[in-house]
Amino acid sequence: MKKIKIGLLGLGTVGTGVYKLIRMRSDVMERTIGAQLEIKKILVHNKNKKREGVDESLLTDNWKDILEDEEIQIVIEVIGGIEPAKTMILEALKAGKNVVSANKDLIAEEGRELLDTAQEYGKDFLFEAAVAGGIPIIRPLKQCLAGNEITDVLGIVNGTTNYILTKMFEEGMEFEDALRQAQKLGYAEADPTADVEGLDAGRKVAIMASIAFHSRVVFSDVYTEGITKITAADIAYAKEFDSVIKLLGVARNTESGIEVGVYPVMLPKDHPLASVRESFNAVFIHGDAVDDAMFYGRGAGEMPTASAVVGDVIDVARDLAYDCTGRISCTCYRQIPVKDFGEIENKFFLRMQVKNRPGVLAQIAQVFGGHKVSIARVVQKNVHLEKAELVIVTERVKERHMKDATEELKNMDSIYEISSVIREY
Repeated sequence: MKKIKIGLLGLGTVGTGVYKLIRMRSDVMERTIGAQLEIKKILVHNKNKKREGVDESLLTDNWKDILEDEEIQIVIEVIGGIEPAKTMILEALKAGKNVVSANKDLIAEEGRELLDTAQEYGKDFLFEAAVAGGIPIIRPLKQCLAGNEITDVLGIVNGTTNYILTKMFEEGMEFEDALRQAQKLGYAEADPTADVEGLDAGRKVAIMASIAFHSRVVFSDVYTEGITKITAADIAYAKEFDSVIKLLGVARNTESGIEVGVYPVMLPKDHPLASVRESFNAVFIHGDAVDDAMFYGRGAGEMPTASAVVGDVIDVARDLAYDCTGRISCTCYRQIPVKDFGEIENKFFLRMQVKNRPGVLAQIAQVFGGHKVSIARVVQKNVHLEKAELVIVTERVKERHMKDATEELKNMDSIYEISSVIREY
């Protein structure tokens, strides 16, 4: 039986999972692919580090051992970051090798060059694991749903923030306490900035938007706002309004351009994404033919991510068996502008501390009116002698108008602080 040989770049959490899964499924793969998969070499930083369960004879610290090995037909890149991953992938494609990657940072920034190079050399470049770990979304968008005009992609695509918000909602934790618990369980890194500030989700949304709308969206196009300012008080109001707060990646294809951003959203409890708890991820899409569809599951972790990587490897192996690599490459054939975020319209929830005296609400309403912001409802709570908490929910308003209004409100003598500004679905 034919053997398809693989070079694995990286043996961290995901790389170890890929190594395990390929070995675990070797007998099944022979039947489903018609060939054996064999990891021939593994690139690591330190060959002398002990790695339990890994054949040490496969280890190398020299990239050329893989690049110049003509038997290796598939390269799996799971080292992450921009460089040296980008150079290695480009060199592998130019050397006639197919590539599977889980590198969201690189693909969100440099995906066009990588896909164009793969197309030029007639090779596969697949990256299912780069967006939602074990949840299939790239292949469905490129293949299963290719007959649709996709207009909306909404996603909970960061398990760390979803876990934190779940604990805040269900157990009444403050953000810092929930973050510490997520770190203790290994869901959050020691430096959680990329997760809690929405950067990780932003990269994933850029990739999904590019594929869904057939037009290039890069990470710098994505407005990002994290969850660090969400408090237990905000969660309490969400419950009162029969909603939950989720960090959503939002991408929409509108007549005036692509709208794309990552930010906390007050989401009604009856929305399918509202029930996604703890570290699970989900992506909700709307297409003109399929209508609504949702993909749900584990968005990260050793084996879920390995599942997506190995699925791509099997796809490449099947293409090799029929000599048809490179058949599905870049699908960005359009050039749709990405809208300035200030021009996007959203509803807003504002919580503010104001002086408890007549006329304050009228002053606030006047500021809003001057900036084209319509008020949908007002709730006043926690009234004390000198101070009251005021919650205002707006109608849909342009982001730039809302920003201008809040800047003016902050300078008003009758307002102590604007405690929260959260978008509503």
